Amino acid sequence: MNLLDEEFSDNKENKTKKTIKIVVICIVIVLIAIIGIVSYMVYLDSTQLKVVLNGQQNADVKNLLVTESDGTIYVPVRAISSYLGYNCYNGEYNNKSESTSKSYVQCEGEVANLTLNSNKIYKLNLQNQDDGYTYVYMDKPVIARNGELYITTDGMQKVFNTTFQYDTQRNVISIYTSAFLVEQYNVSVLDFGYTQLSENFENNKAVVRNMLVVTDDQNYGVINATDGSEILECKYDDIVYQESTGDFIVSSNGKYGIIGADKKTKVDINYDDIKLMDYDAELYLVERDNKYGVIDFNGNTKIYAENDQIGIDITQFEENDLKTGYILVDNLIPVEKGDKWGLFDKNGNQVVEFEYDSFGYIANDNRDAVNLLVIPDYNVIVACIDDRYTLLNSSGKQPFGAFVDDIYMTINGGEKSYKMIANDKEYDVEEYLDRLGVRSTSNSGSSNSTTSNTTNTTRTNNTANNETNDTNGTTDNTTNEENNGEENGENMEGNNGEGEIENQDNEG
Repeated sequence: MNLLDEEFSDNKENKTKKTIKIVVICIVIVLIAIIGIVSYMVYLDSTQLKVVLNGQQNADVKNLLVTESDGTIYVPVRAISSYLGYNCYNGEYNNKSESTSKSYVQCEGEVANLTLNSNKIYKLNLQNQDDGYTYVYMDKPVIARNGELYITTDGMQKVFNTTFQYDTQRNVISIYTSAFLVEQYNVSVLDFGYTQLSENFENNKAVVRNMLVVTDDQNYGVINATDGSEILECKYDDIVYQESTGDFIVSSNGKYGIIGADKKTKVDINYDDIKLMDYDAELYLVERDNKYGVIDFNGNTKIYAENDQIGIDITQFEENDLKTGYILVDNLIPVEKGDKWGLFDKNGNQVVEFEYDSFGYIANDNRDAVNLLVIPDYNVIVACIDDRYTLLNSSGKQPFGAFVDDIYMTINGGEKSYKMIANDKEYDVEEYLDRLGVRSTSNSGSSNSTTSNTTNTTRTNNTANNETNDTNGTTDNTTNEENNGEENGENMEGNNGEGEIENQDNEG
């Protein structure tokens, strides 16, 4: 090989090496770029909020979340329902309508009613509707956006019986429905030495508080969902979880009591039956030897168990939109004893003697009349003696000292009116009460326990009329406003030719 050939070969080899070096450098640069891009994408992904529903990432649910400036997260009730195993409808469950200011969601076991601007959730167990409605509170009221109702994530947990956990470090929200958790834990309870979870729907709701009501085929107990440690020993004949209070109604040898999740006995196991009567008033209805009474959350007697019935069957008064027949017009507990009815207040003081034949008006021959128990905007109830009727306010007093032939409701075009008949003359009850100076709660802004309540800060309901003053454990007389209203009403009757209402009472 001559020198020219050698020089040409060396140049070619050098070019090849340079090319290889350039290619290697390019590959390295590309790899670095790819790694950088991937790392950046991973970083971006880590900063993006993720929502996991029942163990699966769900972008649709994520897109439903709306975060306010104060950090509160809201969800649309209707849109979120289907993802959580519920159906959503306008109106109320027992008062169906197309009202968009009210909504109810429903699954196989339960109905939950919501109302715009209210933080009170009324729930009805569809497996045991005889117990009537219970209620729980959300941290904030229902709001509306573009015609849709929204609730906070706290509300979502309580309405739909779910858990909601936000891991801010990982930026991951985890949502689990009680139905999903029950299915998962039905397997794990075997490892804890139990046969299965309780099949009671109310008991299944305890799972969202990390508690499991379990059975060994003979007895029931409560365990911690995480490690299986005992909360209540598996030795009771039955257990029913109380969502409102977080306690458990337990039974043994045919008797019932209440034990908290802290294992403390709230009510001794010595009643034939116990039922939550009202959460705000902290009252239970109890039965012993076929007689009924009322106790508070600490087991203290408010009304002795010596009565034939406590509470009104509100199924006869569907148009009154009542959620409970135990406490009427915010304060009064109807009690029957010896075929006569009286009234107690929420503190257990008897404010009306056992003198009435019944409470409420049942329509008979008047085709336009509708059954009536309360006039909610005025916090008065209908009372009956000898087939004649009067009204009683939340203190158990009569706004007017008279008995009339009928007091009933009429409905025309969806509008409700309240009428009374005296000496064959019809009167508008609301107009009459206005003339007597009886306050309308709709005008005064007070809330009515028979409808949605918008606050739970004091866990008591405001009454339209002044309630009894229990400073000394006794009942005060009616307020000066009520007394003045009665006096004004009597003067008004005499001046306007309406004295026949009072005259009918005197004739009787």
